[in-house]
Amino acid sequence: MAAATTSPALAANAAKSAPAKPTTVDIKDFAFAPKTLTITAGTRVVWTNLDEEPHVVVSAGNQFATSKALDTSDSYAITFDHAGTYTYYCAIHPMMVGTIIVK
Repeated sequence: MAAATTSPALAANAAKSAPAKPTTVDIKDFAFAPKTLTITAGTRVVWTNLDEEPHVVVSAGNQFATSKALDTSDSYAITFDHAGTYTYYCAIHPMMVGTIIVK
């Protein structure tokens, strides 16, 4: 029996059609890390609270839904389907700000 092979072109097309892998933003030491994140449209961003204090992810300008209060180890995710710049902050600690740039 012959071994199955995949052409390089077929493998490249499969890689292009695969869903984007989630990208993470850590909430740690009262900051979002990374503070600025550049992604492609269709990417899912997951915020995870690594602090001992709760945080709430809020879009400046209501560009995406607000998270619930995230306790330690809680996560919140949004898929960014459209190009643009999305600024966000923590409702509890407004000095915490971040930006998602979608290309």
